[in-house]
Amino acid sequence: MLRAHSRLFEQLTLVADLVLIGACWLAAYGLRFYVLGPPLVNPQPPPLRDYLLQLVPILVVWGVAFRWFDLYRPRRLGSHFSEWVDVAKASTLGVLVLVAIMTFVFRRTEYSRVVMIYFWVLSTVAVSLWRATFREALRVARRAGRNQRRAIVVGGGGPATEIAAALRRRPDAGVALLGVVGDKTRAGETGAPWLGGFEDLRALLDRHQVELVFVALTHDEYGRLPGVLADIGDDPVTIHLVPDVFSLGTLGGGVEEFEGVPIVYLRESPLHGWNLVLKRVLDLAAGAAALVLTAPLLAVLAVAVKLSSPGPVLLRQERMGLDGHRFGMLKFRTMRADAEVATGPVWASAEDPRRTRLGAVLRAWSLDELPQLFNVLRGDMSLVGPRPERPVFVEDFRRRLPGYMLRHKVKAGMTGWAQINGWRGNSSLEKRLEYDLYYIERWSLAFDLKILAQTLWRGFVDKNAY
Repeated sequence: MLRAHSRLFEQLTLVADLVLIGACWLAAYGLRFYVLGPPLVNPQPPPLRDYLLQLVPILVVWGVAFRWFDLYRPRRLGSHFSEWVDVAKASTLGVLVLVAIMTFVFRRTEYSRVVMIYFWVLSTVAVSLWRATFREALRVARRAGRNQRRAIVVGGGGPATEIAAALRRRPDAGVALLGVVGDKTRAGETGAPWLGGFEDLRALLDRHQVELVFVALTHDEYGRLPGVLADIGDDPVTIHLVPDVFSLGTLGGGVEEFEGVPIVYLRESPLHGWNLVLKRVLDLAAGAAALVLTAPLLAVLAVAVKLSSPGPVLLRQERMGLDGHRFGMLKFRTMRADAEVATGPVWASAEDPRRTRLGAVLRAWSLDELPQLFNVLRGDMSLVGPRPERPVFVEDFRRRLPGYMLRHKVKAGMTGWAQINGWRGNSSLEKRLEYDLYYIERWSLAFDLKILAQTLWRGFVDKNAY
């Protein structure tokens, strides 16, 4: 019965898509020749019958293209956006094939290229909107308890807990979780009813009308996978495998496909593609503006540093940044020129005798960091990110703190999530790493703007800035 309903839904959706595609073709003809233009060379519009002839190849081509891009598979667990992308791809392919048909089959008839452009835009937008409306109506019905599919989770631990929690967060997916099959102690972590052990799976499938099975085994349970699949057998159920990546993934993991091969990536920086471009634009725009606004202050501080003690105005100190690359970070000099001759690289302390009188003030107000705006504009640093450390300290930190080097998956920053929450200077390294990784995992342009706003709002003074 369920299969029959699914096939009926699929056929109705296909018919609705094709009716809409045909209407878009006629609308494109009307827009071009009777509404928007551009002006016609021949004052008489081409006859409608020439364009009606194209309806048959259009419906055939779009029907094949939509099926090619798998637009009629169930998308309970999918997103509107992914469907819109597939619709756009299918429409683009359809238009290219249609142009080829017009060129080689209908040689004697000249078709308007403007009509083709209008048709491509209309078909993509109209089908996407109608499908989004249809999906939203289904989600409303599912939230009300209709159009449900019964599911069980096989496994326990992290994977089972995550999928059970996700299904509870998304009642609009229309998946009613009956319970968990597996080890009873691990199943208790999921918050779902325990239905029985692995050995009870076959009996449970016979007893309940299950339509979805989520196989969510932990690493040490993977040996059970052949047995689980054998117990499911040829039952007409949908099987989803939830891989146990929760204990392995460290930054921005996910799944992608390469030439039909699914690849689970466990570690990835969020800053790639357009994200990288947007962050760089923010750095350049806001960094340049900050440099212009603080230029008078920079000039005054430079003179003050020069007059306060012998030595250079600026200190170029080696720090570790993106992907472990080293760069020269600029700071106003706040210590004696021979500060590390006797001690070597050491961590600054609260009453550090190496500081100059002016240097203590600059450090307390974080004004010694202002020259790093030049590092930001040059691309060594970002306005927001984990604070860079000296390589000699990094080698010690990475031995003491597993995962410390992951903070170098993004550019170092002048300010950061850890800093505005008080974890800077001689404070807990564990907490700083925790906050830095939190920032990287949840990065967004809005998050950067929030950190910048809080940096300005809270000021630059911190009890650990010395």
